[in-house]
Amino acid sequence: MLTVDGSHLEGGGQILRLAVALSAISATPVTVTRIRQNRPNPGLAPQHIAAVRAVAGACDAECTGLTPGSREISFAPGRVRRADLEIDPGTAGSIPLIVQAWLPVGLAAGGSITVSGGTEVPWSPTIDYLEHVFAPVLRRAGASIEIAVRGRGYYPRGGGRVHVRAEPSRPGPIAVPEGEERNCGIVSCSARLPAHVAERQAAAARDLLEGELDLSCTATLDSREGGPSVGSSVTVWSGAKGAVALGKRGLPAEEVGRTAARALADECRSPGTVDVHLADQLLVYLALYGGEYSTHTLSMHAETAGSLLAEFGYPIACKKNDIVRFSA
Repeated sequence: MLTVDGSHLEGGGQILRLAVALSAISATPVTVTRIRQNRPNPGLAPQHIAAVRAVAGACDAECTGLTPGSREISFAPGRVRRADLEIDPGTAGSIPLIVQAWLPVGLAAGGSITVSGGTEVPWSPTIDYLEHVFAPVLRRAGASIEIAVRGRGYYPRGGGRVHVRAEPSRPGPIAVPEGEERNCGIVSCSARLPAHVAERQAAAARDLLEGELDLSCTATLDSREGGPSVGSSVTVWSGAKGAVALGKRGLPAEEVGRTAARALADECRSPGTVDVHLADQLLVYLALYGGEYSTHTLSMHAETAGSLLAEFGYPIACKKNDIVRFSA
């Protein structure tokens, strides 16, 4: 039984999600202690429990400690198997983070997951970032991943719904070539807001990116009338670099678009083949399948993921000079 300190380094939910995924893949029972110990609200929240249950459902794991506020869990995996799962944290918890916990196991055995909650919420990638920035890198390596957004959900009401299907695959090395010609994509979304909100967000993002980076940008609008949530978001990307911004009451739609665009512009001007957030999200796949990519900064999330991967016997090489290179 491997014991993982959930307060180590970044000390957030990332450690828990990655620990149970690695436990399932490596058939190593794990105890995670001091979960989110240094957070304002320590212990498990519903979305963390949902992520653990998603992984457990794909390997028939026996779990203890899965109650709100718990600071310790045990996870004893069985055989990884194909499963079709329904997961609902009952909150606006991040759907993308739950999907990311499940996906390494989903790619190992195949199956599907339908998750309810928030498609675009604070402190999380948007579901559009998963579709247009994260998943394409894995697909290019040979992974089979399909993502369908059936409903948008925003904090605090949630109500989003996403279906993800993965087929068993053994992708080749993760590779993001340098110097690729890259166009720009924009997805501007809203729920229960006038259609012009999504239009103005997209226009502002496109104007900034075309003006500052001379990128040719294609915008997709997704303005939905139904559902319990009110909210908006913008996701922008160029190759394997992306950025997101969320709307909020009183913030002009144009500023939401410009916020996402400025963040992408900063990433595009910085060295490296992937953005700083994608760098840590891909580390588990780099460890499993091999490959190499680079970014401009070693984030605390990436350092945490690398440390945890090493504990499970999946070492990552990280070279830091004027650029940060990850390889395995």
